[in-house]
Amino acid sequence: MSGAIVQQTVVITNPHGFHLRPLTAFAQKAAQFQCDVTVTRDGTSVNGKSAWDMMAMLSPPGAALIVQAQGPDAPAALEELVALINTPAGDESPQEMTSDQ
Repeated sequence: MSGAIVQQTVVITNPHGFHLRPLTAFAQKAAQFQCDVTVTRDGTSVNGKSAWDMMAMLSPPGAALIVQAQGPDAPAALEELVALINTPAGDESPQEMTSDQ
């Protein structure tokens, strides 16, 4: 795929880490773009558009992920995907209450 390569390192701040729900949302959002999306952690890179591949990116709070996009809409994709990772964990509360019961 042609186009510039853009990337950004994102530190996981969600107190629950980058787990199944946010990484699935990430893959779904990435699939909306034409560009290729790659996510790297600790030397392992995966296709950011594949929820299955993204399971390798389960990451604890404080972990650093490198999000890379290449293609015609790469800058927009990178901006939205980084924003998604940085979204506060406000929707985690119901799950927490269920697991504490």
